[in-house]
Amino acid sequence: MHGSESGDEPGAKSGNGVDHEFLALERELAVFLRRARANSGEMAREVHPDLEAAAYGLLVRLESAGRQRATELAAYFGVGKATMSRQLRALESLGLVARETDPADGRASLVHLTDEGLARFRRVRDARRGRYARKLAGWDRAEVAELARLLHHFNERAEG
Repeated sequence: MHGSESGDEPGAKSGNGVDHEFLALERELAVFLRRARANSGEMAREVHPDLEAAAYGLLVRLESAGRQRATELAAYFGVGKATMSRQLRALESLGLVARETDPADGRASLVHLTDEGLARFRRVRDARRGRYARKLAGWDRAEVAELARLLHHFNERAEG
């Protein structure tokens, strides 16, 4: 079939008036997100067998941003304080994060990765990066860079 017959021609509309490019994007994002959720669960279990998949993102954030207040983390992830407190308590009980008094405000505390939490997280992250490199080994470096650029562009626009 040719593009116009299959409806894959740029700007072609589906029966409900949505561009095929956006339908294709939605399909591919759904697959991407499903895999990302599954990978987060696997990586969380690699960090610690009792770690919830959702808590893995907290480790990512703490490693990249450093010490944070629980309220900052809750705002970043778009969850309530109670949800964040529960996740942080679980991470503390596993020895992956700890709290310290915020020097700027003695009533508040800052959450940070413990040495053990950082070591476990980095081991899993480095293994994940190795898997990405193997999966994309057949790609041209420019294609990998373009994918990263487009995802960054998409994420920036989605946040704003």
